[in-house]
Amino acid sequence: MIQIFNTKSGKKEKFKPLKNGCAGMYVCGPTVYDSAHLGHGRSAVSFDVIRRYFVYRGYNVKFVSNYTDIDDKMINRAHEEGIEVSELAEKIVPEYERDYGALGVMKPDIQPKATEHIEEMVEIIKKLEDGGYTYVLDDGVYFDVNKFAAYGELSGQNLENLKMGARVEVKESKRNPYDFVLWKFKKEGEPFWASPWGDGRPGWHIECSAMSYKHLGESFDIHGGGLDLTFPHHECEVAQSIGAFGKGKFARYWIHNGFITIDNEKMSKSLGNFFTLKDIFKKYAPKAVRLMFLQKQWKLRAKNLERKPAIKCGQEQK
Repeated sequence: MIQIFNTKSGKKEKFKPLKNGCAGMYVCGPTVYDSAHLGHGRSAVSFDVIRRYFVYRGYNVKFVSNYTDIDDKMINRAHEEGIEVSELAEKIVPEYERDYGALGVMKPDIQPKATEHIEEMVEIIKKLEDGGYTYVLDDGVYFDVNKFAAYGELSGQNLENLKMGARVEVKESKRNPYDFVLWKFKKEGEPFWASPWGDGRPGWHIECSAMSYKHLGESFDIHGGGLDLTFPHHECEVAQSIGAFGKGKFARYWIHNGFITIDNEKMSKSLGNFFTLKDIFKKYAPKAVRLMFLQKQWKLRAKNLERKPAIKCGQEQK
């Protein structure tokens, strides 16, 4: 029996897959505007071990982890370097592949890019519009959080005391300050795609909902990522995915890895207190760095550690 510490419930739960012998996992990958740092490596190694353990226990694992290759940070960095956003992604993605490979991280079964899934994003937004979850302002299409009663349950947020995350834009004309953008209308000098609401580009949160839907379906077993993604990113994913596909859909178990801290602060590029993996590897062997990451627990618990024979991937369980 495998037990998982589920962020949503705040307790350990017995893992019961949607399909006997199968485990569908989606892990939020990096925004590829700059090189990977130690925090990225910690997350990648943590979920690599979890994935490997499920395989060890006989599960047929379908592991999906994305690249975010369009968002504000991508656009700003591309402008700074005088190149196209797509060129920036083409330059940075191979760095992640090299650094993660050095850490012994297995390549995902599927590694989608956000820009390859615009069609699925538009499809989900249409479903939300049909369900009455959206409204349009001068700069884009927004999700009305008041229409989703369970908003805040994953992260334990109290909406009355809610403080906006760093990547959530504050806009006075929004119905609520915590409403989030699904589709941003075109701005001069930015990449854009056609949509029923006008040319533009996706919001950050809709990207992962679309990619997990495309490759794992409306429901899947495990969604993972760094602890900092719990709110607002994963909270918004829950709202828009369930809003589009119905109650009981989307991820059944949520796993979040902890931070690497520097002087009691989270390591992040925005704080400028980070160390890139490529620089760390100049001083320490990648295997030693991997071992350092694994000296801390990642909140997966298991019983009966003996190896199990492979399980045939069968019918859906209730």
